[in-house]
Amino acid sequence: MRSVKLKQGFTLIEILIAMVIMAFGLLGLAGLQASGLKQNQSAYLRSQATALAYDLADRIRANRSQVTTYIAASSGAGTQTTNCLNTTGCSPLLMAAHDIFEWKSMVSSPPLNGTGSLAQSSGSGTATMSDDMYTVTINWDDDRDGDIDTDDANFSMSFSL
Repeated sequence: MRSVKLKQGFTLIEILIAMVIMAFGLLGLAGLQASGLKQNQSAYLRSQATALAYDLADRIRANRSQVTTYIAASSGAGTQTTNCLNTTGCSPLLMAAHDIFEWKSMVSSPPLNGTGSLAQSSGSGTATMSDDMYTVTINWDDDRDGDIDTDDANFSMSFSL
């Protein structure tokens, strides 16, 4: 009679061990799901940064005579010009400053909440030279610690006119 009770106790211990192993497995799956969500968000932000970098390159190519204005204005916030929202009343110089204003506004707003810059990486700096290379860099707070620093993600794209 005593051996029957002992076997029933072992079954209870086996079930308890199985439940502990299953709990660890479920915790591992939850961690994997959380990591996947974080990586998916990171990939989404990188695709947004890519689109914004190409947007600025296209704006500069459309107004290539003002490439030096784009570079100079990119160190600040640009200038909003309501005349540049119409087809008349906007000079190429004003359009360059307005493009930087719009671009910086898009980079600094959600979902990126980042910063952007434009620099000449090589060449002589004239819109007619074929050796001119420009680099657009966008930084954002990928680790969500509240500040954009060197540990955070960035995207750089170089292009020529």
